[in-house]
Amino acid sequence: MDTNRLSKTLAAALNEQMTKEAHAAQIYLSYAAWLSNHSYDGIANFLFRHAEEERNHMMKILEYILERGAKVVVTAIPAPGDDPTSVQNCFEKVFRQEVDNTSSIYKVVRMCYDEQDWATLNFLQWFVKEQAEEEKLAMDLLDKIKIAGGEKAPSEALYSLDRDLATTPDEVRLAQDVTAANP
Repeated sequence: MDTNRLSKTLAAALNEQMTKEAHAAQIYLSYAAWLSNHSYDGIANFLFRHAEEERNHMMKILEYILERGAKVVVTAIPAPGDDPTSVQNCFEKVFRQEVDNTSSIYKVVRMCYDEQDWATLNFLQWFVKEQAEEEKLAMDLLDKIKIAGGEKAPSEALYSLDRDLATTPDEVRLAQDVTAANP
């Protein structure tokens, strides 16, 4: 008996998204290692934790594919690409990676509408919200380095940023979740 409840196209798209999440984890590992090699251990720790979060996203998709009775296809992931050239360049790369991942998730969401797969659409809503948070976090990090001086940030500012990110929570709050009583 066939228990698959995903179309071939949606199963393929989810498998591709799963690979993108694995690739994102590798990108963050690569950037974290680069930062650690340049003695930015606080920022590196922040990105090491973020790499684990991306791996968890990959596993969430993998489990969903299995739960829907479809086949998981594990494929090779691309190399992470070039190392950052500076702390600012690292944050720029993080932001571009998150925007690219958001676009990819939106394509799968569109497929759900087209195929009227409401279960998968519901599942993907978590990722839509997560990507809004991820983009906000990346923009905030990029803003912090720009405030610190961007490419010309003095060592003291980078040291402060490194120390702050060592203990910064990984998640940001969205505007729609903020209330007057809980800003």
